[in-house]
Amino acid sequence: MTTARGLEGIVATTSSVSSIIDDTLTYAGYNIDDLAENASFEEVIYLLWHRKLPTQAELDELKQQLADNYDLPQEVLNHFKQYPIDKVHPMAALRTAVSLIGLYDEEADVMNDEANYRKAIRLQAKISALVTAFARIRKGQEPIAPRKDFGLAANFLYMLSGKEPEAVEIEAFDKALVLHADHELNASTFTARVCVATLSDVYSGVTAAIGALKGPLHGGANEQVMKMLSEIGSADNAEPYILNKLNNKEKVMGFGHRVYRQGDPRAKHLKEMSRRLTELTGEPQWYEMSTQIEELVTTQKKLPPNVDFYSASVYHSLGIDHDLFTPVFAVSRVSGWLAHILEQYSNNRLIRPRAEYTGPDMQTYVPIGERK
Repeated sequence: MTTARGLEGIVATTSSVSSIIDDTLTYAGYNIDDLAENASFEEVIYLLWHRKLPTQAELDELKQQLADNYDLPQEVLNHFKQYPIDKVHPMAALRTAVSLIGLYDEEADVMNDEANYRKAIRLQAKISALVTAFARIRKGQEPIAPRKDFGLAANFLYMLSGKEPEAVEIEAFDKALVLHADHELNASTFTARVCVATLSDVYSGVTAAIGALKGPLHGGANEQVMKMLSEIGSADNAEPYILNKLNNKEKVMGFGHRVYRQGDPRAKHLKEMSRRLTELTGEPQWYEMSTQIEELVTTQKKLPPNVDFYSASVYHSLGIDHDLFTPVFAVSRVSGWLAHILEQYSNNRLIRPRAEYTGPDMQTYVPIGERK
């Protein structure tokens, strides 16, 4: 057997959901640049789940199905109110809540294509409400019911703040959702596929994926980027701060990628939204600092920014709490997780890799009284 640490370079399965080839990301064959500029998040959900863009009638039907399933069980909202709010990270709350709503789905353990698709609709529809409800309850506020006339991007911002978002805010958040929707066989997606390959249920698969995303080596980088920007404070401080990090061989969050070598194709779209939003909010320093940092790290380390770097200032400008950045990632990526889960079910084989044994061998049992 040949060992590859972290399964790097190993092709573990086939998939028609998304691809990364020569630094180009596609969803079902559509270039991410094309989708980011033209498609809504709902269109991308349909594309990932059906491998084709929807007709207007198909898109309208999907939007209606999502709207019909926005609401959360009251038991889940009550459960949030029992959490030790000051000690619970939103990702832990989301992981628990997704598992919990499975208890109130009568089809949770029904295993056929139609039932699994209906569960995908319910999870996609409800995940925004889970994140925003927890965000409000921990501040002593009541959750805000979703509006049936709003799409997913507008509803998330509305349920978080209680205010109708501006058109540019909806555009920015919708674009961020499109860009984060899927990313081939990343750690959380692989976790979801491993889970459901045992023929476990959809809720278990998504719960497992959230558990993987919670780790700082996968999700959470944009939260760390915002922490760094907050520490820098102003554009004047950016250069000495970053040079000090580089001289001390410390990692600058939001740069480099395990798969991309020439640069993350998603970053440029969020960079433009960061510029527009920071101007709108009257806080251009976040964008100014970011561009200075990008120039320094790209010049000094030859590392281009990844999708996390500019998403930090985008989410901050949208009024999203910094520890909600990773749950926002999940709000988008659940669309990809569900696409992969449905694909895994359709042509399933238990995922069971091997491990190269490196422990002692040729040992003999010694009675307990004779052991030293």
